[in-house]
Amino acid sequence: MLPDLEEFRSRTQAVRARIAAACAAAGRDPAGVELLAVTKSHPALAAELAAQVGLRAVGENRVQEAVDKRAQCSAPLAWELIGHLQSNKGRLAARCFDRVQSVDSAKLLEILDREAAALGRTLAVLLQVNAGRDPAKSGAEPEEAPRLLDAALACRNLRVDGLMTVAPLSEDPDVARRTFARLRELRDALASASGARLPELSMGMSGDLEAAVAEGSTVVRVGSALFGART
Repeated sequence: MLPDLEEFRSRTQAVRARIAAACAAAGRDPAGVELLAVTKSHPALAAELAAQVGLRAVGENRVQEAVDKRAQCSAPLAWELIGHLQSNKGRLAARCFDRVQSVDSAKLLEILDREAAALGRTLAVLLQVNAGRDPAKSGAEPEEAPRLLDAALACRNLRVDGLMTVAPLSEDPDVARRTFARLRELRDALASASGARLPELSMGMSGDLEAAVAEGSTVVRVGSALFGART
């Protein structure tokens, strides 16, 4: 069950306080970390709540679910795909989302570039890297990232904003921190070698956002701490 607006506002403030504390510990400006509300498996009202407390965007895992919810939602929000994208959903994703965070192959780049061109738009993307080398997670392997970035930068209708990763599930908090540090180091190396800015690092969720902020995250993807457990 979704929280009411007052409760959601309180939860949002609590998450923002966590981000601010993590930024203070890391010597960072909290304005440099965006809170992305993850609305997957929640009704369209969840996106409306996010807009009502001033959040810029929401994140969805499934393309068709987002298409359906966006049609029901009148709030001025950006919609971002954070879940694995199958190539047969590329056309729909290019139409529905303002940014795709989960691009992990040259094939997906080709599809999204072609579909964005057909729509006469530039589509923002993040390259998903399996920085924790977790076989249960999607993403390009770190050593594949330079070739993937080269392919992305050659796409005229895509704008590469940066990188994304999901940390492995572990009871050891250092696992997440090492994963996030690896992504930041990879981004820095790619930016230096390519000359691309790559300003965004999308990493960290409800349970590990402090570690992500400490390692340079610019977008934390938070669902359960805002909306409660998914049904």
